[in-house]
Amino acid sequence: MKLYSSRVYTEDLEKAVSGVREIEKLRGKSLLITGAGGLIGSYLVDMLLTANRMQDLHVTIYAVGRSRERLEARFADVKTEALVYVEQDVEKPMKQKFPVDYLIHAASNAYPAAFLKDPVGTVMGNIAGTKNLLDYGKEQGAERLLFVSSGEVYGQGDSSLEAYKEEYSGYVDNLSWRSCYPAGKRAAETLCCAYTAQYGLETVIVRPSHVYGPNITERDNRATVQFMENAMEGKDIVLNSAGSQMRSYTYVADCGAAVLSVLLSGICGAAYNIANRQSRLTIAEFARKTARQTGRQVIFKNPDDVQMAQRTPITRQVLDSTKLEGLGFTPAFDIETGIAHTLQIMKEM
Repeated sequence: MKLYSSRVYTEDLEKAVSGVREIEKLRGKSLLITGAGGLIGSYLVDMLLTANRMQDLHVTIYAVGRSRERLEARFADVKTEALVYVEQDVEKPMKQKFPVDYLIHAASNAYPAAFLKDPVGTVMGNIAGTKNLLDYGKEQGAERLLFVSSGEVYGQGDSSLEAYKEEYSGYVDNLSWRSCYPAGKRAAETLCCAYTAQYGLETVIVRPSHVYGPNITERDNRATVQFMENAMEGKDIVLNSAGSQMRSYTYVADCGAAVLSVLLSGICGAAYNIANRQSRLTIAEFARKTARQTGRQVIFKNPDDVQMAQRTPITRQVLDSTKLEGLGFTPAFDIETGIAHTLQIMKEM
């Protein structure tokens, strides 16, 4: 994949690996990563491959995805026995049996078009998928499972709060099909804690804010993805709303470093927000920063019916990152740098 021909992408991976303080704990270990073809999952695979190269860690990576063909295409330029492809639908019990030390469950529908097309699969990918991974970890005697949840678990929170801490619960409308994503994530979090309490399997949870980066999938239709693609095509950025929703944003390299930091250093049974306190801005501000770096403009238009159906009711999703920082983690990329690197890498591809 042309990602690997980008000097910026390689340097960002190296910086992300260097940001994981206790990465030495992974020496000689095996990790199973679901959603290995997605934004966060694929970056984690690339980070571990980079860690092997930088520090000779001898980590074995089991990259799990529903399509082996897509996995092979994503990592086409990777030639190493340390990367093993596993074709598996996480909604079904694991077909292949091999011992693993750590599991990272990052498989989930994570963009509006998928929620609209498959709300049932969105729920079950989180609940059934998490149960199958927990069962597998228990059977194999894994050291720990990390569940990639979402900042959307806070739902329609109190907009008067500066940022949401992990103990805040917020409000999710259980009778809305759009809640398929946050409700599924909430249930899966509880399931992780239940397995820890009942079976002793160590679990930790991360709640990423809005993650962006150059290794997006072609099916992803999140707003930030559309902004980047418009900019790369030399077009003005179209915003189908006022863009007043406030969000925490995280560059994918910082997200990857945070995930591994929590896996290795987080307290069992705890949840950690992944956010950058220097990257809190509205959707419109994110669009303007992207447009400014490419000499384009932001144009506001009224949404059509499909866009209205996919729209989230969440007006504010700002996450408090104090707990994550308590593990010694410090983000390495501010919003301007993250956007600039994303656009530069996409250009080089």
